[in-house]
Amino acid sequence: MIKPMPCLLAMGLALSLASAGAHAATPELPAGLPGYAADKPLPVPDISRRTLGNGLEVWVVPRDGLPRVDYVLAMRDAGLAADAAATPGFATVLAQLLTAGTQAHDARQIAELAQGMGGSIGANASVDGLLVRGQALASQAKPMLALLAEVARTPSFADDEVELARANAAQELKAAEAQPGFRASRALLKAVYGDHPYARTQLDHATLPALTPAALKQEHARRFRPGHGLLVITGRIDAATAFAEAERAFGDWNGQGEAVADTVPAPRQAPAKRAILPRSGSVQSTFRIGRPAIAATDPDYVPLQLASTVLGSGISSRLNQNLREEKGYTYGAGARLAALRAGGNLAASADVRNEVTGASLKEFFREFDRLGKEPVPAAELESTKRYVAGGYLISNQLQGAVAGTLANNWLAGLPAEFLGQYVGRIRAVDAAKLQAVAARYYAPDSQSVIVVGDRDAVAAQLEPFGSFSVEER
Repeated sequence: MIKPMPCLLAMGLALSLASAGAHAATPELPAGLPGYAADKPLPVPDISRRTLGNGLEVWVVPRDGLPRVDYVLAMRDAGLAADAAATPGFATVLAQLLTAGTQAHDARQIAELAQGMGGSIGANASVDGLLVRGQALASQAKPMLALLAEVARTPSFADDEVELARANAAQELKAAEAQPGFRASRALLKAVYGDHPYARTQLDHATLPALTPAALKQEHARRFRPGHGLLVITGRIDAATAFAEAERAFGDWNGQGEAVADTVPAPRQAPAKRAILPRSGSVQSTFRIGRPAIAATDPDYVPLQLASTVLGSGISSRLNQNLREEKGYTYGAGARLAALRAGGNLAASADVRNEVTGASLKEFFREFDRLGKEPVPAAELESTKRYVAGGYLISNQLQGAVAGTLANNWLAGLPAEFLGQYVGRIRAVDAAKLQAVAARYYAPDSQSVIVVGDRDAVAAQLEPFGSFSVEER
């Protein structure tokens, strides 16, 4: 079902040759090489589904193979978008503290219990939700699910653990703010989303004092509610057993207080902003270029994902070939689509030498414009499709990855069947469709531009691209 690693190398070579072909003559391959096999879509797994009496959805995907069971508990409306405007990044620390102690076990005991089951347990926050993951040997499936339920339902938020997490967060934030990319991304999110919750996904100093045991307990009660949850179980376990264990671990769980509301739709349009964030003495400029985009459920999602890959994903993408390989302006340039439950954004990025700041922005816009005005050549389009499809298949070959993909798709509003439909939808995108979505979403005049760098060194170079405001933060 999954292509072995040599196929990935072949796909990478094909993509490199095709992308380079847009700039130079494509080298001739040796005669007699066999053709590529057809892409094999990821089969839609046989998912058994049940909803517990408290509203928690349970999906079971039995799989042969390693004697292991993987669990992912996804909580919708529990992530970064649920943070209050005054405390961005709160969910990140909340997730970290779930495994730092419960009413029955401290952090060390939790880790030792998981290791004793031949597995591990952890949690992380995303924009649209929060994920708690656990995996163990099949013989330890029952106690691991019980431990995962304990971590998700009864975290203690002990004073000493909260104090340590707050101190660590302060140090991490201090280090992050010293990086120009962090500042540029924060400014771009603000330009793209305005006051929408998706603009507030980075930790802020104002959040640190709010990280108290009482506040964490209150937010946990609001965000962890069975009616907003999905439990995915994959591995060496039958559906009947899995449902019985899910009922035992979560069946008596009930939410308390008022639940977090669903995230309101994000803007689809925003005024194109130009801003420079001064960084005196910097020898390079950090770019973030982007605009609002679409939700994962939008019909344009798959073709726009493919367009973004052509433009800026990997060493052979157009931006990287242009700015790095041809011009030597940067070590790397890229672009990506972030499609979430309530909306999304496009963002392109690079760090370039001061003296080529204006020239680099010109090349960004040239590539944006070309993608919307010229059809992608057949060889380049085919190679990109193989690259995307192959990477997707390889990344979902392990049962834990399948559980994670199903959970993340569910958080984004996508059905379980999308797991097996993605490759086919990628294959169905033609050059005309790709060009059309690129023209809509990558039009240069719709893009906000954020530059972090030495203002005196680069301001004159930016003048042809509009009036750049100066922002200190």
